[in-house]
Amino acid sequence: MTRIRARYLAAIGSALLLAVPVFAQNVTTDFDESVDFKKFRTFAVREGEVKSQSPALNSDLTKKRIAAEIEKALVAKGLKPATGSADLNVFFNLGAQRGTDTEVYPAGWRGRARRVVKVPNAQGTMVIDMRDPSTRSLVWRAVINEDEPNPAKLADKLDDMVKKAIKEYPPKK
Repeated sequence: MTRIRARYLAAIGSALLLAVPVFAQNVTTDFDESVDFKKFRTFAVREGEVKSQSPALNSDLTKKRIAAEIEKALVAKGLKPATGSADLNVFFNLGAQRGTDTEVYPAGWRGRARRVVKVPNAQGTMVIDMRDPSTRSLVWRAVINEDEPNPAKLADKLDDMVKKAIKEYPPKK
């Protein structure tokens, strides 16, 4: 009896460990290695786009909030906001996609059967692009993925998503 209980607890423990990274934010960045990022002293947040069917995300207020968070994070990095022309133009977009994940757990007598559970998800992907206006080329990009089944909770995490992305700027060669 204790062996069965130990296997059952091990199966539950491993399922919980595997489930934790599903809800973590994933940040990836890329940049043009030939660019000297020290030359960028001013920036302007130019355009933002939100593509979501949820009213909790798809609004001008969400765009303003993301733009304000980007501005705050870049000012903390030593850049200055520009009202006219800037050394760096910043663009962003946020998309939310709904779907269903299938998770399989051991179940039944001695854990030989399987229990299949369908879990709803919504993946929020934010892309922040920085472009050099003199060359009109992309110089830095951050892609942030947040798996969150509730769009309202995803809206609450937008500031954290921006902070984690901008933390990677300027890139280290």
